[in-house]
Amino acid sequence: MCLITNSVAVTGLYPKINEHLYIQVASSDTAEAEIEYRSRIADIEDDAILIEIPMQIGKARLKKLFMGDELSVYFLTEGGIKNYFNTHVIGFKEDVIRMIKIRKPEAEHIFKIQRRSFLRVTAELELAVKDTLGSRVLVRTDDVGGGGTSFLSDGKVKFAVADKLSCWMLLPYRNGSIEHAYFEGEIVRMKQLDNKRNLVMLKFSSISDAERQKIIRFCFERQFDFRNR
Repeated sequence: MCLITNSVAVTGLYPKINEHLYIQVASSDTAEAEIEYRSRIADIEDDAILIEIPMQIGKARLKKLFMGDELSVYFLTEGGIKNYFNTHVIGFKEDVIRMIKIRKPEAEHIFKIQRRSFLRVTAELELAVKDTLGSRVLVRTDDVGGGGTSFLSDGKVKFAVADKLSCWMLLPYRNGSIEHAYFEGEIVRMKQLDNKRNLVMLKFSSISDAERQKIIRFCFERQFDFRNR
């Protein structure tokens, strides 16, 4: 089962010609997968969006794309809302400039996320946890999102509300690559389950934008997997 917070919704809204798309390219190379590029929309067809060659943000480096490359894309609308979709390269077009054709997503596959509001999905992921005393334990998550996660604890390590934890989360992606996302979290709630285990709910208290984007990317891939079943 997949949960979507109220702040995440289908937009039914497409980007327009001359607007910018912000792109990450799926890659087994960790450093490459984290790089964000920006491209301008040159044209829109019935089944494709034509974009200029993407340029790495903060650097004057163009990114060469190839047929079939998988892309995680977002565009901004009023209020700084990010509208996300996944797509892939389906061709090229030579005009005054060389353009790249990416698959135009179905309207229902575009999701908007307001700032500080994140998609949350059910997922059993490996999570390495260290408390302030240095005790370490490997647990499994129950769900995960861009704002926090919850995990199951069998009582070997005693946790309490307001505890501060250092965490490393294992994130497997659809293309076979694996990432580790590091963050610091604070326990906001605990619930004892019938099997004597505890469900520990954690909010991110310190996480970099790059690490959060890794988690959000996993959540969107997971969301599409559920929708396509």
